[in-house]
Amino acid sequence: MSVNAPDHAGRELITKPLTFTGSALHLNLTTSAAGTIRVELQNADGTPITGYGLESCHDLFGDNVDRVVSWTTGRDVSSLSEKPVRIGVELREADLYSFRFAGPSS
Repeated sequence: MSVNAPDHAGRELITKPLTFTGSALHLNLTTSAAGTIRVELQNADGTPITGYGLESCHDLFGDNVDRVVSWTTGRDVSSLSEKPVRIGVELREADLYSFRFAGPSS
């Protein structure tokens, strides 16, 4: 998978509902110096999950093959494990190559 947002107007990606196991969401990403990526976790119906909305996500930037997503509530997503969720990604001057759920530093 690869998603490219070459300008600051940005792009949005929303997955179909999926289930996962693990306690952290890892991204392989790259951004320009001014670029950012933010991630939102949603219920299967598309409503943001409290504590995991875009406004709660810390900006992700740089060039990293294993960046763990964090929100103001932390990095732990294990409470959502094995429940259907959608992943919403907002990209500005950025590329997202892959995502995976795993332990915090695996």
